[in-house]
This record gives sequence, structure tokens and C-alpha cells, in this order.
Amino acid sequence: MRFSLARPVRPALLILTGMGCLSCANSEPTSPPPPPAATGAGPVSQTTADSETRVATRGSIEVTARLLEIPEGAIFKRDLYDYATVLEYKVLQVHRGKPDGDIIYVGHYDPFKPRAKASDERVPDVGGNLKAFRAGQVHHMALEVPIDDYFMGGIVDKYHGQHTGPIYWAVWTDLVSE
Repeated sequence: MRFSLARPVRPALLILTGMGCLSCANSEPTSPPPPPAATGAGPVSQTTADSETRVATRGSIEVTARLLEIPEGAIFKRDLYDYATVLEYKVLQVHRGKPDGDIIYVGHYDPFKPRAKASDERVPDVGGNLKAFRAGQVHHMALEVPIDDYFMGGIVDKYHGQHTGPIYWAVWTDLVSE
């Protein structure tokens, strides 16, 4: 005669699993989540004054810089995953902090989206009034450095191996001129 523990153990495991699920359920009512503007997540509607305040108070570096080019394949629509792309800028004016030179490389999160709609649950603290990137534009940006401290994800860097300085992380990007 063979004795098996499988038969009496299975119902006990099912009961224990069910009890575990019930014990994890929160029976107390919860308050609704704060609106996206309060958390920084999701699209943030913004006035010009609001955008100027955000660019002046975010990041450790604040610059006005000209976007020199957009390399082929650097910005593309990708619905399956989010990414950052690195773009090359010529610094025209430093407002705050100290960039490493007058040519800097800046990573922008989901560059296909307008900056006001780029933030999401994964990267809640990016924004700005820029609607689309075009070579020659002048941008007023709040930056952090290095990008790896602020973004963990796919990075398209068409300049890889061509520069030695850090890659900056664009926290806020406003259009100054076309």
C-alpha cells in the first residue's frame, strides 16, 4: 500500500493561498489618488509663467542652448516601450550650475511626444512647453547629470563614442525660438 501526501496537502494549500489573498486585501476605504499635477505624474497643463517657474527651479543646471541637429533615427514613435534619445546642443547661456562645455549632449525622455505629455508613472518629473524637436531651435532647459542617475531605460545615443563628457538629463524643456 502506497501512502501519498499529495491528496491531503492540495486542499490545505488552496485554503492557505485563499486566506493569504484575503489577508492582503485592504478592507479600509482609501482616498482617491491626488491629481497628476500634484504628484508630477502624467500630463501637466501649464501656463507660460508656470513653465518658466518650473525650468528655473528644477534640475541642478539651467541653460539656454541651440539644438544643433537631429540624427537620423534618433526620434521615432515607439508604442511598445519608452526610451530617451541623446541630442547635441550648443550652450548659448548658462543660468544656473556649470555644464562641462559649450557643446553638451542631452537625453530627452519619449522625444516623439510634446514635453507637456512626456511624463508618466515611470518618469514623472519631465515636462515643458516644447511640442516637437527641430534642428536649429533654441531651448531653455533644466538639466540633471548624469543621465544614469535619473533614467534607467533604453537610450538612443547616435553620438556614442564621439563625445567624452557626461550625458545630461532634460527635466524641463521650453521652446525659446524656432
